[in-house]
Amino acid sequence: MDELTGLSDDALIDRLQRGAFSYLTEFANDDNGLVADTSREGSPASIAVVGFALSCYPVAVKNGWMSRAAAATQTLKTLRFFWNSPQSDQPDATGYKGFYYHFLHMKTGRRVWQCELSLVDTTLLLAGVLMAGRYFDGGGDEPEIRELADAIYRRVDWQWAQNNGQTVAQGWKPECGFLHYGWEGYNEATILYVLGAGSPTHALPPDSFTGWTVTYQFENLLGQDVLYSGPLFTHLFSHAWIDFRGIQDEFMRSSRKDYFQNTRNSIALHREYGARNPRGYEGYDQNLWGITAGEGPGNDELRESYRDRRFFGYTSRGVPYGPDDGTISPWAMLATLPFDAGPAIAGTRRLLEIYPQVCTKDRFSSGFNPTFRKGGSEWLSEGWFGLDQGLLVLMIENYRSGFVWEIMRSCPVIRTGLKRAGFKGGWL
Repeated sequence: MDELTGLSDDALIDRLQRGAFSYLTEFANDDNGLVADTSREGSPASIAVVGFALSCYPVAVKNGWMSRAAAATQTLKTLRFFWNSPQSDQPDATGYKGFYYHFLHMKTGRRVWQCELSLVDTTLLLAGVLMAGRYFDGGGDEPEIRELADAIYRRVDWQWAQNNGQTVAQGWKPECGFLHYGWEGYNEATILYVLGAGSPTHALPPDSFTGWTVTYQFENLLGQDVLYSGPLFTHLFSHAWIDFRGIQDEFMRSSRKDYFQNTRNSIALHREYGARNPRGYEGYDQNLWGITAGEGPGNDELRESYRDRRFFGYTSRGVPYGPDDGTISPWAMLATLPFDAGPAIAGTRRLLEIYPQVCTKDRFSSGFNPTFRKGGSEWLSEGWFGLDQGLLVLMIENYRSGFVWEIMRSCPVIRTGLKRAGFKGGWL
């Protein structure tokens, strides 16, 4: 780890970006393009991780980690799989109505774990599909990439996902139909509504997005005016592909802010929470933070430092209202590079110096908890999670070059979706 901490900022960022990308090739099925949710043995594929992988292949070509031909071949395998895989209401299909199940068997591509047909995870997959369609603009295999990307996107029936309502459901299962909850309050679903609004075949009506924004909650928290959403990842995912700098929807025009600035303010909120550390957890600091959705030590209760502590497994942790059990996501600080590079780099360096075990093979673990100790060592998540690695690759690249944002600004679906959702100004 001394090798990492001794690097210059640029060299450190390069090293961690390439390390994160290597997950997406090491844990991919070369036959169908699926990528494992985690590095653990027997892990299924996550369609969201596949979406990040499709977006990262062009980044790899740009940085010389992969040839364009190899990236096109892997992309084409992936798109052929998703286009040809079974779409039906049968419980072992790959998808239905153009959407896909959250988790798929790595080899067969069929639904596993009786998981949901996931709207947001399909959206993240589609973001990668659309980016591939824009990037691969040449000959050879590339025309087929463009054709398949367009066909996969056009097939999605966003209107069906409204379930006769104004907004969209979070998911659907063949065993019970639509899930009995939707999207309320600001979160990672912005890109979902943008892609849904941009469809040339089954577009969400404009009032679907505004119907969601009326559930927003603007607050002043720890000195920051923020459109509230507790977990840090919710302020990052849509921004991996969409450049929100200077563009505003009706809600943000009335607030005289934009979503990019809101993420900056939310980062400042997370740092202030770390500095105040109201629950007295180990490690928290203004330069060591990152509370978000992820794995935790498990459902347990311990007596520590004269306090009764309750810990959780995988859950969506947030600031400042919680839940918060002292679990930090090591990748989260570096993922904020495009918004506030100084704290992102300083926090990452501090983390690597104090807790070097959180980064192995140049990849950050999903979570660690220095307060939770059993057997004398701090709890550390096993292996790696693909979502963390994919997000890091894209966010680092947007910080360094704006490459992903540049490609997606030229995407007609993104432009149309943003305009139909009421966004104006800036590059639009």
